Amino acid sequence: MSRAIASNALTIFVILLLAVAGAIAWAKSSWTSEGPLTQAICVEVPPGSSMLRVSNNLAEQGAVASASLFRMGANYTERSGLLKAGSFLIEPGASMEQIAMAVTESGRSTCGTEINFRIGVLEADMIVRELDPETQRYEEVADFIPGAEGVETPAEYTEAANATGTRFRVTVAEGATSWQVIDALKRADFLGGESGDVPPEGSLAPYSYEVQPGTDRGELVASMQARQATILEELWQERVDGLPLETPEEAMILASIIEKETGVPEERRQVASVFVNRLERGMRLQTDPTVIYGITEGEGALGRGLRRSELDRATPYNTYVIEGLPPTPIANPGRESIAAALDPASTDYVFFVADGTGGHAFAETLAEHNENVARWRQVEAERTAN
Repeated sequence: MSRAIASNALTIFVILLLAVAGAIAWAKSSWTSEGPLTQAICVEVPPGSSMLRVSNNLAEQGAVASASLFRMGANYTERSGLLKAGSFLIEPGASMEQIAMAVTESGRSTCGTEINFRIGVLEADMIVRELDPETQRYEEVADFIPGAEGVETPAEYTEAANATGTRFRVTVAEGATSWQVIDALKRADFLGGESGDVPPEGSLAPYSYEVQPGTDRGELVASMQARQATILEELWQERVDGLPLETPEEAMILASIIEKETGVPEERRQVASVFVNRLERGMRLQTDPTVIYGITEGEGALGRGLRRSELDRATPYNTYVIEGLPPTPIANPGRESIAAALDPASTDYVFFVADGTGGHAFAETLAEHNENVARWRQVEAERTAN
């Protein structure tokens, strides 16, 4: 009798053990297998959220088949206490494991609303846009110039700035001056602290900086300076031999001129070759952007053409008058312009002029240059006539 009881108990134990093993295997498979989601969604995780709240939200949106199983998996993988506030993109078919990683790892929002304060060479504007999870494309919600006369702050901006998960960026365009950057940062109301004095021209790296609400302006400026210093140091070490540049500072001055002279990326190294050739031959650089900087001191655009008297007047930045480089950069150049200054194209060009298409026509001789100038003047005349 006792043997029969023991045998039955053992049988039941084995069955239970197999059932548990099967349940564990099923749970593991469910945790890592493709999920039920058919279209991408954004999942909002407000500050202070619990895994219970998040799992129920995921189940309601059809991202997971079982909220309780998702919580069990999160507990088993020790992710329940790692929730990050933000807005996270969940791709179609994402497994519960992938979803858990998305809401607990980086803490960086991957979808939802983005506010980007763009500091350009003419103006600084605030753009609000939202990511459409289905198309994976951003759609513009609002675009305005903060602090501009007669411009009211859109309600869409205020709503987005106060919403959970909104990402904030400050984007500095290539060619913006240090004064323009500092002046613009004062109008970014989602930043905190003081930006401090205007840093040396050329010392701020054009880049798109992700920030948090309340980020200190001074710390952000320091980050821009550190990034630019790193770029210059790296590219200076990789410079080609024989350049007429004695210091990294001179390379930055030349890079800033290249930045202001062309908006065509493919032309940077050619433009660099013109100025390098001129420096090597003892020719004056004769570039308008330096003259303009001498007039404006980097505080905004000139807003008109240069006068003959301004081209003739001797100033430290008038490269029609002075020999060699001006004393400082005339803007904050991007990485590619710095690279062009330190690795120019191998050409014999010493002249260039606009060609009417947004680019430039280059020439080795004055005769060729005069022909290019004549063609450009014809293009200008035709445009004026139309």
